[in-house]
Amino acid sequence: MKKVIKFIFIFLSASLFSQAKNLKNNQLLNKKSTSKPSFKTSSESNLIAINENIPLLIPQKKNDNFGYVNQKGKTIIAPQYHIAMFFAEDCNLLNSPNPKAKKFGTAKFATVEKNNIAYRIDMTGKKVYQYNDADLGKCNMEFKKQLFHAYILNGLYGVIEDSKFSNPADRSHFKIYPKYDYLHILEGDDLSNPMIVASQKDKFGVIDVNNNIIIPFEYADIKRNYSWKLGKMFEVTKDDINYYYIDSNNKSY
Repeated sequence: MKKVIKFIFIFLSASLFSQAKNLKNNQLLNKKSTSKPSFKTSSESNLIAINENIPLLIPQKKNDNFGYVNQKGKTIIAPQYHIAMFFAEDCNLLNSPNPKAKKFGTAKFATVEKNNIAYRIDMTGKKVYQYNDADLGKCNMEFKKQLFHAYILNGLYGVIEDSKFSNPADRSHFKIYPKYDYLHILEGDDLSNPMIVASQKDKFGVIDVNNNIIIPFEYADIKRNYSWKLGKMFEVTKDDINYYYIDSNNKSY
């Protein structure tokens, strides 16, 4: 089953921002006050959108199990899973040969694992589908070549733009001249402005291709995974043990 989870994770798309963020009509009618609410809320109870760039529900680990919190940090789905992914499309299910399994591939659901069994759950935490290898279709992923790559010079990392780089002896050919201990360009939707995990003086942070600091260099590690692509978030740790998610404003969840 871990093989299935790995297979699913690779092909998840980052379309989870299409979730509704408006109150149901009957909820609006029940309000007597004419004052505007401080935050937008989705049709699901307790799902509050403070930051529209990140998911409404965010995986969070407590006592070795994962659950989900909303953007205010309130636990919505209690920690009970060994693996918990972002609410996002699963193209394996969207392309399933089983018509009944297709609907569980939408971004309304998230993939979780408990006791080596993988499920899709809804935003209330209800298990709505148990993975079956026979239901997994083929993902037709469009390959998009990265515009930027890390470049090592004299043991230090910099960034080059492939279309403009030809001479490493010419400093002007570098987008970021090598100065970092380590760089990794994260996969994302915006190829022209990728997020870059960088290391300097044994601390990790995040920069962009213009060498602007997005996340300060204060972390012991930042995972090089799909959390930015799927949720516009970074998975970080300050002690090399406890990982958690932060947004691009360095707010933790």
